[in-house]
Amino acid sequence: MSTLLIIVNIFILLLFILGLYALQKKHVSFSKRVFLGLGIGIVFGLVLQFIYGAKSDVLKTSIDWYNIVGNGYVKLLQMIVMPLVFISIVSAFTKLKLSNNIGKISSLILSILVGTTAIAAAIGIASTLAFGLDGAKLQQGDAEKTRIEQVEQKLGDVQNTSLPQKVVSLLPANPFQDFTGERPTSTIAVVIFAAFIGAAFLGIKRKNPEHAELFSKIVDTLHAIVMRVVTLILRLTPYGVLAIMTKVTATSDYNAIWQLGKFVVASYVALIVMFIVHLLLLTFAGLNPVTYVKKAFPVLTFAFTSRTSAGALPLNVKTQTQDLGVPEGIANFAGSFGLSIGQNGCAGTYPAMLAVMVAPLAGVDPLTPSFILMLVAVVALSSFGVAGVGGGATFAALLVLSSMNLPIAIVGLLISVEPLIDMGRTALNVSGSMTAGLLTSRATKDLDTTIYNEVKETSITA
Repeated sequence: MSTLLIIVNIFILLLFILGLYALQKKHVSFSKRVFLGLGIGIVFGLVLQFIYGAKSDVLKTSIDWYNIVGNGYVKLLQMIVMPLVFISIVSAFTKLKLSNNIGKISSLILSILVGTTAIAAAIGIASTLAFGLDGAKLQQGDAEKTRIEQVEQKLGDVQNTSLPQKVVSLLPANPFQDFTGERPTSTIAVVIFAAFIGAAFLGIKRKNPEHAELFSKIVDTLHAIVMRVVTLILRLTPYGVLAIMTKVTATSDYNAIWQLGKFVVASYVALIVMFIVHLLLLTFAGLNPVTYVKKAFPVLTFAFTSRTSAGALPLNVKTQTQDLGVPEGIANFAGSFGLSIGQNGCAGTYPAMLAVMVAPLAGVDPLTPSFILMLVAVVALSSFGVAGVGGGATFAALLVLSSMNLPIAIVGLLISVEPLIDMGRTALNVSGSMTAGLLTSRATKDLDTTIYNEVKETSITA
């Protein structure tokens, strides 16, 4: 009987996928299909949990099959991340888009990413204090105990790495290893390696123009192929979002979410306020924030459902360049740096909130100005090297809490609501990188405002 139920569940998902495909054939807009997939996934997941229960074997097996679509889509996106980062940055050099002001562009992007992370930390502190969150009131179950043990083990690795060692870890000792994404800082390492290749190209161009021209043609060809692969993968977004959201709503522990509801609400208040800060920064730069929201929404929706900044990179870069008017080089630098540096949600808001919650347990008054200033500074500096996949926030929290000599067990106590909060954090991370790209290109006067202000459907077409 259970096998039959599993088959029925799989068949229903396939029907939804076929329905979305039929809409694609009828040229229904990409954004509408993404949002429809999101809505169907939410409702379908809730229905599945209501019928079977979150921990039933039927649901578990059904979700395993759904993961072929959801996780498979995310893996395809992750597959193209490193080639996209590398070839796009090298291409920016060959097309002379960044050669004259690469130092200024990099500095601006890093400053905006780290600066907004500091603001996010301050907002997280304010939200925690406003809601009166107290880490001492969190309850510890079996799952939480297991997570705390894992966190304490991971803390040992964090504490044994000095600041100079963390800086050195950003460099690509073995670029081929970094192309596999083996390390949390692999993306930054690939960016640095690509920059060296680009700088070498500029030198060869002065001394041997013929070799440089041949290399430039090869890079242009590879770039065109990689971007075509990106387009093919992004067309699968409505189906991926459908499967991912079905899994999230079908397997979430709503009782635990209810118990920790105050923390969830406080977290989302902080995340929303920080998103409003992004919009204000764009407004001060003379850009219409409503236009940004409309064009960035598909990217943020995917980041929200998938919980991976790295997986969202192809859609992030393509939206920046084709819908928002950001030059290709700047978009790739902003998107790539944003995967491991200055993540507003994971490395900014979240660690700051946890630090304030546990400060009283360590005999520290979280209202002390010196504590608040120190916390904001530590959060900003610790935001380097945070992985752009699920789990990066845990690493960031460990860095901050250990640096401030605060208890780390709270990281494990929030395991039940971690996925729900991580969805909002990831969307904010991606928004932060896109904001950095827009503000930087605006400051360097490279932003194509005609494209930014153009009213059109998102560039990911079917």
